[in-house]
Amino acid sequence: MDNLPLLTIGITLLTCVLAVIGVHVYSSGKAQREALVQRMSHTGQIPAVGRRRRFGGIDRRLRKTGIGRRIERKIAVTGLDLTPGEYFVYVVAGLLGLYFIIGAIFATFFGVLAALAGIWGGNAFLNWQRTKRTEAFINQLPELTRVLANATQAGLAMRTALVMASEELDNPAGEELRRVADQLAVGHTLDDALGELADRLPSRELVVLVTTLVLSSRAGGQVVTSLRNLTETLEERKETRREVKTVLSQIQVTALAVPMIGLGFLLLINNMTPGALDKMTGATMGQVGTIVAFALYAVGYLAIRRMSRIQV
Repeated sequence: MDNLPLLTIGITLLTCVLAVIGVHVYSSGKAQREALVQRMSHTGQIPAVGRRRRFGGIDRRLRKTGIGRRIERKIAVTGLDLTPGEYFVYVVAGLLGLYFIIGAIFATFFGVLAALAGIWGGNAFLNWQRTKRTEAFINQLPELTRVLANATQAGLAMRTALVMASEELDNPAGEELRRVADQLAVGHTLDDALGELADRLPSRELVVLVTTLVLSSRAGGQVVTSLRNLTETLEERKETRREVKTVLSQIQVTALAVPMIGLGFLLLINNMTPGALDKMTGATMGQVGTIVAFALYAVGYLAIRRMSRIQV
């Protein structure tokens, strides 16, 4: 018992050494497993492993419904790493957050309106993500046509040129072209694979490119010359779109600022006279007037966005 402190120190040091060894063995084993999975996924022996999915039960039930299938199709064209179940849970959580936050700041009736607007906002978010992905893909089209022109000029077939472009380009073009290459590998025709690409990312630039590639594959002709000319045209359109977007940015900010000013006035009134919004929305006429006012703000916002939308 006289050597008890020394024995305690020795056991503690031994435990620390074993802990360090255990952490080192675990980290090295995990790294080796990830390297093995990545190597085998590239060879196609096992599917690629992604992140762990949440809300699996909700996702399975939601996929069996019509709304779940629609959500799945919308998410598929946005490039988001989400399942329908995760998206549904996040939207519901956001609606509850809007209801409580807006209801606490303004009034309970405004919380209900915010939750209803959030339902539209969830769908608008997916549409915005699709538009954003389409815009990013359009910006990569000049580079894509340049790669295809160089590959075909080197004597490669169009299928091989598409595979090469999918490996060289960044996302979203690389990911979309890999999907096209996978479809071609399992027997889809070039027309069908490129047609599905144009359906996923609708734009006039992509339709022109797809039409050029399809006609060249059917009737032959000078593919390299067509792609070179298309590259120059797409570069010019890219610059024009950037200039138009810069000119219209002030109008878009105005469209968003107008309803924000209205909400600011409501918040100012409620701070000057506490409970004024509760009294206003407590009567039927007040609720109807609030709904009409917000509807007019929405119409004004959409009208300004519509008038400032220029197709290039």
